[in-house]
Amino acid sequence: MSDLANIQCPVHRTLEIIGKRWTVLVVRDLIDGEKRFSELMRSLQGVTPKMLSQRLSELEGHGIIKRAEFAEVPPRVEYSLTDKGHDLDRLIDDMSVFGDKWLSDDIPT
Repeated sequence: MSDLANIQCPVHRTLEIIGKRWTVLVVRDLIDGEKRFSELMRSLQGVTPKMLSQRLSELEGHGIIKRAEFAEVPPRVEYSLTDKGHDLDRLIDDMSVFGDKWLSDDIPT
């Protein structure tokens, strides 16, 4: 992870946090509410457990998501967006609109 304090451009700073593979898709999946690790694994086809754990940890470190642990047997952990994370809702929605408008013809059939 780079030192965000040394980056002046706000777009560059944001991309340093959300620009890695799977990160935006994790945020997208959490927009509708909390999810367990297994739910995220099922939704993000192709992600490895190690990569998902890494992305969740990074997002938590940046204050984008919060992790709630429940003392149950078996243990239960849920992930959800913070207020800071929900500020990405519009960005994710805009990406979806752009994809629908401009990239739908690029999908191989």
